[in-house]
Amino acid sequence: MPELKIGGKVPDFSLVTTGGTFRLRDHRGTGVVLYFYPRDNTSGCTREAEAFRDHHDQFRRAGALVLGVSPDSVDSHQRFREKLALPFDLGCDPEHELAARFGAWKQKTLYGRRFMGIERSTFLIDDRGLLQAEWRKVRVAGHAEAVLAALAAR
Repeated sequence: MPELKIGGKVPDFSLVTTGGTFRLRDHRGTGVVLYFYPRDNTSGCTREAEAFRDHHDQFRRAGALVLGVSPDSVDSHQRFREKLALPFDLGCDPEHELAARFGAWKQKTLYGRRFMGIERSTFLIDDRGLLQAEWRKVRVAGHAEAVLAALAAR
């Protein structure tokens, strides 16, 4: 897939979510906050999901839906979603195909060990299917607010 560029069209994609199959083309007319996170039930991923949950009404009022994506299974996502009372769906990317398309599947290093993993990343897709903004190597604190600010600026 060609590299995604700000202002460029995001190629259509679909994936299995806690709410059924999500297809980007079915959401034209609505903004999409697509965020990739490493794993359900880890501290950083929990805080990130909670922040998107806590601001969910603001995202909806701004005309955007939130979709979190990780390699975890639908069952894992459903438990995570119920535990945190998340009002948005979580998508499954077990083969990392969607993460790779967005450049969120990266080589990482931890304690000198190299491995492939999800780089915490968020992509704001506008109501026409264009990439409006992206955040890579996301730090959770203040991130949901930064995404909301980008939505307000469009």
